[in-house]
Amino acid sequence: MSASCYTCRVLRSAAPFLAAALLVSGCGYRMVGAASGLGSVESVAVRTLRNDSFQPDVEYLVGDALRREILRRGGADLSDDPDAADLVVSGRVRPLQTSPRSFSSVVLALEYEVTMTLDLTVRRRDGSEVPLETAAFRESERYLSSADVEAERKNRLEALRRVSRVLATRLFDLVAETAS
Repeated sequence: MSASCYTCRVLRSAAPFLAAALLVSGCGYRMVGAASGLGSVESVAVRTLRNDSFQPDVEYLVGDALRREILRRGGADLSDDPDAADLVVSGRVRPLQTSPRSFSSVVLALEYEVTMTLDLTVRRRDGSEVPLETAAFRESERYLSSADVEAERKNRLEALRRVSRVLATRLFDLVAETAS
């Protein structure tokens, strides 16, 4: 066996360790958006939103997305007590808008689009309001139609989950820019 083949095998087996060492050494790169907290905010409370839509339990879906986003970002604790929290999120879910978006050759809807609009308020502990761009809290998602009522209900619910996650991320991006 030649020395060059032995060296190649050693380098190949050591490559994963060298890559890990470079990552750990702090070469200046970081994941953008990962663990981006809310600045000086230490705790956030999310009140259950008022549901002005005809979709049952959509307020819990949105509230869950807001709470998960706080936990995902890190840096701020989720508080059960709005009086003790640095920020309190409250508001309402406006009536959902659903419209057909694509059709079959016999004019049956193949896809629907659901649009969710939230009226949100974020208040600081001192009672002042965090300024938010209200147009940012409107989002749409398409979902497949189905002859099976249960399948269509699940498709719609999943679309509402995705919209809720997008709106929660958007809210806390705006809060991170203005509230810290």
